[in-house]
Amino acid sequence: MSQATLEQSEGYENLPDITLADYFRSRGDLLAEESAVLGAVIRRILAAGERISHKALILELIRMLETTENVVKSDVIRHTLEIVVHHTTDDI
Repeated sequence: MSQATLEQSEGYENLPDITLADYFRSRGDLLAEESAVLGAVIRRILAAGERISHKALILELIRMLETTENVVKSDVIRHTLEIVVHHTTDDI
């Protein structure tokens, strides 16, 4: 996936700060699966009419993690959650 594709398809412009988006953009194809998970989370939050915040991202990732039965998908979601927690600052 190219950087332009990531920027357009994943909704990174909706993130509360650029740190997380920059991390995903800098990793390109290495985090393609995690990027897809993050994009799905962003779309779910926006579809629910909620504001994108670090807390909303984390809660949605936890919900996904709790409801998936696929072990491989769980690992990707867990890794995405670790990245989000590590690369975001506290919401003010």
